Amino acid sequence: MAISLYNTLTRRTEAFSPQDPDRVTMYVCGPTVYSYIHIGNARPPVVFDVLARLLRRHYPNVVYARNITDVDDKINAAAHAKGVPISEITDRFASAYREDMAGLGVAPPDIEPHATDHIAQIIDMIGRLLASGHAYAAEGHVLFDVASYAQYGQLSGRDPDELLAGARVEVAPYKKNPGDFVLWKPSDDTTPGWESPWGRGRPGWHIECSAMSEAHLGETIDIHAGGVDLTFPHHENEIAQSTCAHGGKVFARYWLHNGMLTFDGRKMSKSVGNVLQLHELLRQHPAEALRLMLLRGHYRQPLDWSDSAMTQSVRTLDGWYGVLRDMADVEVGTLPVPTVVEEALCDDLNTPQALAEISQLADAARQASGPDARREAKAALLGGAALLGLLQQNPEAWFKQASDGSEVDADAIEALLEERRQARANRDFARSDAIRDELKARGILIEDGAQGTRWSVVKA
Repeated sequence: MAISLYNTLTRRTEAFSPQDPDRVTMYVCGPTVYSYIHIGNARPPVVFDVLARLLRRHYPNVVYARNITDVDDKINAAAHAKGVPISEITDRFASAYREDMAGLGVAPPDIEPHATDHIAQIIDMIGRLLASGHAYAAEGHVLFDVASYAQYGQLSGRDPDELLAGARVEVAPYKKNPGDFVLWKPSDDTTPGWESPWGRGRPGWHIECSAMSEAHLGETIDIHAGGVDLTFPHHENEIAQSTCAHGGKVFARYWLHNGMLTFDGRKMSKSVGNVLQLHELLRQHPAEALRLMLLRGHYRQPLDWSDSAMTQSVRTLDGWYGVLRDMADVEVGTLPVPTVVEEALCDDLNTPQALAEISQLADAARQASGPDARREAKAALLGGAALLGLLQQNPEAWFKQASDGSEVDADAIEALLEERRQARANRDFARSDAIRDELKARGILIEDGAQGTRWSVVKA
């Protein structure tokens, strides 16, 4: 079945057709590593991880790059405040980012380029822009001349003058036009820098992604993705400088942008104080529930964070894992992806519909009877969920982990349950009830059934 994606550049949903089916290329803008990311920053890697999984089902070779921005004024400020080299800041938070992504079940990209490893490529690209008349040097800076690129503003779909009026652009005397953006800027003795034909300095943010994409994926790539907040100026500037550096060649054929994450209906903002760090949330909630919450809304729409949404995600997974726990005796082999799930994802990555189909598969598995029907139903549930990176744990492990994903003292709980069994056998119901109450107070729910007693941790 064909994959259809909404292309921000053309403002319509299009059938995806890569330029080379044997090498599909995708670039997603990664983090600037000066601190822990917030939960909104986690939406692009989770959403486009699902897209990468889908693409790999359809094409033999998908090359997925997600960069690390490890030179930036915010990084410089953080390093200066602590009196350490920028690498001490960037190494720490890049490692934390990878750890948090792994916790969310996000597979590592095929390529993870770092900006500081591509200074030579950045300088080379700037040189080409200067030589072709699309950039100019002024007072130690090199700037892109926006007026030299007639299609500037095409991605955003607005007149360049309107874009610049509504954007935060640095007004400086060395600029020909206020909208011209920095490709290279000077560094003093207190700021990290590299030697270049224009003096010691460091790259601007936009040129980093263009140079890294070119170095690893080529001059024209299939998909470029990121948050909608990057559409202007970052992605607009990437298109301008890459197209001009490549002699007019198309930079990216499909542009995908995910909607913002809001907090109880309001934009997350440090000034408002409602920014939620992913690193902290992973200590408070099951990682898989966080992933499910990020996939509940269609990727192009805003998604609201709330405690009730997280509770619902946990309850949904409780239900699905409950089905799998009840089918622990059913052995499955190859996990097919049900057509209904794949069709939903092929329709512009419609994760809400795909999740609805998985709920239907869980219901079907719950009701299945007979060895063959149960085996097929369980395989379908697992196969469909796997395409979204869900239901990847052993059901017993899910139910016996705390809210933060840590393990509880299973031996101590089993010892209490054994004591309860003995009390019930001796008809000491007062002691049996006391043990149940003690376990409940510790957040442990016990269920008595035909096959004995089983327990699970009540998650927040």
